[in-house]
This record gives sequence, structure tokens and C-alpha cells, in this order.
Amino acid sequence: MSVPRTARERARAEITREITDAARRQLAESGAAALSLRAIARELGMVSSALYRYFPSRDELLTTLIIEAYEAIADAVERAVAAGDTPRAQWRGLANAVRDWAIAHPHEYALVYGSPVPGYHAPQTTIGPASRVPIAALSVVYAAWKSDSLVLPDDAVGPELAAQSAAIAAQVTPGLPEIAVTRAVMAWTQLYGTVTFELFGQLDNSMDPAGPFFAYSVEAMADFIGLSE
Repeated sequence: MSVPRTARERARAEITREITDAARRQLAESGAAALSLRAIARELGMVSSALYRYFPSRDELLTTLIIEAYEAIADAVERAVAAGDTPRAQWRGLANAVRDWAIAHPHEYALVYGSPVPGYHAPQTTIGPASRVPIAALSVVYAAWKSDSLVLPDDAVGPELAAQSAAIAAQVTPGLPEIAVTRAVMAWTQLYGTVTFELFGQLDNSMDPAGPFFAYSVEAMADFIGLSE
């Protein structure tokens, strides 16, 4: 049973939320590199010293925003995967969840998947949240393999790549063949590349609107992975 929070804890949580909301507005207006605790304090009518009790540095605030973004996109992805009744439907749901979240939260997407923020070095605490989407993608492939519905190609990967893929499988999907891991990672990176190109305007005047191209890419990557309906 959860323990009810005290009034002080509730107040702290509310102020923390106000700070992160203001930070997201600042991301939208001027980008992550210009994120300023002093500017956020001014917007909220706080003195800087009071804000520093919640976030002692810009980097700690950035870390919170990054973790929350990773967790939010992963929540959307995991819900979509759970709703799919076949591995291919799960992959399709995963891909669309990534795109939908990115379009709805472009500045937060740019924070975690765009250019690195100058001077910021992500701590270990970001690794777990960042891993949830690729783990979800690998889990879809793993489920297909376990149910004998994964169509594997005849080709093999080189020894170095095989070792890398085997190390990933050992942590996430024990026994999954190296070629299946490699292709899943390729599809995952292709997915984010396609979303990023659309979001950052790289498909303007070519595959614009990008919806049909994205849908075709998702199905092509499902074929590439070997996912059947």
C-alpha cells in the first residue's frame, strides 16, 4: 500500500512540475542549449536561489527533462505494442507510436534524439529510460522468433558484428540469432531516421506529406526483419 504524501511533499512535487513545464516552454522558444535556470525563475516569479533548491544546476534540470521524455515515448510505445495481436501489428504500432509522439512533442524529441547539448554529458541514470524503446522493438522480434513466425534470411553477419549482436541478445533476448538482432537494430535506427527527417523538414518538397512514405517504410522494415502477420 502506498504511503500518502505529506503537504510538503505535494507542494514540492507541484513546484517541480511548474519548473519542468517552464523549461519545456523554454525548449520550444530557444532550444536546449539556451536553457537558463535564471530565466525560468523569472518566469515563475521565483528567486534563483529558491529554484536551485529543486535543481542545483542546468544539467540536473536537463537530465530530468531527458528522462521524462524517454519515459513518455516509451510508455506510448509499450502501450501500442501491448495492443498488437501479431508481431507485425506490434511493430506497426511501435513505429506509429514513435512518430505520433515525436510530432506531438517535437522539442522534447529533439532534446533526446537531436544534436547533443553543448557542455552536457548524460549521466548513467538516462540509460535505463533510453533503452526502453529498443528493448520493446527487440521484444517484438523475440516474440516472433519464439512463436516460430520469424522468417530469418540465409545470410550471416561478420564475426565482430555477430559478437555485438550476441552481447545484446544475452542481455535482452537470450538465444535470438545474431542476424535477427542485427536486423532489428537496423530497423530501429531506420525508424528514428525516418521520423527525424520528417520532423526536421528534410523530407519537405520530396516525400511531403510524409505519412504514405512512413507507412511504406514501416512495412518494408517489417519485411526486412522477417515479421509475418
